Formats: sequence, C-alpha cells, structure tokens
Amino acid sequence: MKALLLAAGYGTRLRPLTEHLPKCLVPIKGQPLLGIWLEHLDAAGCGPFLVNTHYRAEQVAAFIEASPFRAQVTLTHEKHLLGTAATLLGNLDFFGGEDGLLIHADNYCLANFEDFAAAHRRRPAGCVMSMMTFRTDDPPSCGIVTLDGRNVVIGFEEKSPRPNGNLANGAVYILSAQLLAELRLSPAAVTNFSTQVLPRLLGKIHGYETAARLIDIGTPASYAKANSL
Repeated sequence: MKALLLAAGYGTRLRPLTEHLPKCLVPIKGQPLLGIWLEHLDAAGCGPFLVNTHYRAEQVAAFIEASPFRAQVTLTHEKHLLGTAATLLGNLDFFGGEDGLLIHADNYCLANFEDFAAAHRRRPAGCVMSMMTFRTDDPPSCGIVTLDGRNVVIGFEEKSPRPNGNLANGAVYILSAQLLAELRLSPAAVTNFSTQVLPRLLGKIHGYETAARLIDIGTPASYAKANSL
C-alpha cells in the first residue's frame, strides 16, 4: 500500500533541537524518525512512499539519498507550507486509484501495519477510511474520539480541557479509493485534514485501536519519553 508521509513542519515546540534540524529527522534512540517510519512501513510491505518537504528540505533530501529506501521514496517540495489536506489533494494521483496511507510522520509509531490494513479491509459498511487510535495518558493534549458499538467514529473533541475519554486520534489513516476520488471535488479552501475533512466524515470513519507505542513527539517532554522507553 502506498503511503504519503507528511514531514514538512517546523517542529517549533521542539526548539532548540529543531533550530538546525527538521523535526522528521530528530533521533529516537539514535535513529532519525523518518528512517524509523520507512523501515517499519517497508517491513510491513507498504510502499512506495511520497514525502513532502519544506523546512530544512535539503537535509531530508540528503538523508533519503543516503538511505536504503531512496528508490522507493519520492520527495515533493513545498515552497510554502500547503497544509495537510492541501498536500493530500495536490498528490492524489500518487495513489493510482487505490487505497492508501496518510501519515503524520512527526509521531513515533510502532503499530502493526499489517493488522491495520487487515482491519481496514474488514471495516464496517459505509466507512470510507480507517483511523488509527491509541489510549493516551494525557487526553487534554490530544484529539479524543468517540466510537459507537461498531467502532465507527461518531465524535471528536480537539484538545479539550476535560475530554470524554482517553481514546486518541493517532493521525495515521488508510483512505479508501472511494474517498480519494471524492476528495478530488474538494474546494481550494480545504487545506487542513483534521479540521476540514475529518469532521464531515463522522459516521464514515472506522476506528482501529493499537496497543503498540504511538507518541506525538511534539514537545520536549514527549520526545524525552519516546527516547526513554
């Protein structure tokens, strides 16, 4: 399965670590985060990969060129950050009319992608995508989701101070070919996947929960946690 990895952000909350290093290359136990993603996905039979770049793009390009995955990775450079949905919408042809992965690659994730893909294939009728979820010990810092009895997402709470639960959106998705085709009709104003696409798909998103490690390394505390486990 092809995968679009969103990796162009500044990682401002991780400064000073990201003052001279793109967030997607910060090391987790000595290995650049993007390398962990590519290794893990490749082992699960996923690929080829499309990676968007912006901040410190030359470092990302150099890393990919020196990596064992260079033949499987295409880089798409954004002179100006487009936004998560706009990046997806501008690269729909990459998926070739098939289901595909959309991944926020600033997370540290060791989930079983073979299981995720199998669960997606078994998703409830009417669902056009699957969302990876996980149990968080810090619900106010996450997007919290509510599922019905069929494991279909019926509610979102985005970084609420008192969320109703601790099941969080992992920002890792499998988008069906049907949804990717429908997204071609999106207006130009749609730029953010989390706030402009997901809310209108309530009742059509299959929730898949992973018990594996999934950490948003956006803060020094969470980054330290990822390196300590």
